[in-house]
Amino acid sequence: MDNPLPSRRNLLSAAQKYLLEPTEEQLAQRGGDPPRLTSQAIQKVRMSRSRDRILANIDDMYREAFERAKATGDTAQMATLDFAYRREQLYFEILLDVRDAVEARR
Repeated sequence: MDNPLPSRRNLLSAAQKYLLEPTEEQLAQRGGDPPRLTSQAIQKVRMSRSRDRILANIDDMYREAFERAKATGDTAQMATLDFAYRREQLYFEILLDVRDAVEARR
């Protein structure tokens, strides 16, 4: 005897297909490529923040935390923040150098 109502599994797979799988129209609009962080995607996207802005933001953030530690007289926290600031500034400068090198290749 045939069941006139579809099973839950069939309903679930139909819902997943409808909700999660892109249509042919959507694939055509995207060029058929799934969204991935590839070198081509990186080349298409222009980095929006300048080096000075990024380093100024990190400087402001650590300066506020350092001033709070200084106001409470917490010398250990001040030393920790000073080291963390210099370490993260170095990391960001390295990342920014990589970003500049990638942009220069374009």
